[in-house]
Amino acid sequence: MIDLNMKKKDLKELTGIGSTTMTKLVKNKSVSMDVMVKICLALKCNIGDIMDVLICED
Repeated sequence: MIDLNMKKKDLKELTGIGSTTMTKLVKNKSVSMDVMVKICLALKCNIGDIMDVLICED
């Protein structure tokens, strides 16, 4: 988003995601894969560009 000079509000409007979902993203909470796909399409990027999966071993 920084590279595109885009604010959270801009991303919210471009993707059509709601305020609650945007809050979850900001707080690193879980969101649906549909939301992640909308963001990828809006930013014209791959899923790996916007998220990481961390494996924690006990």
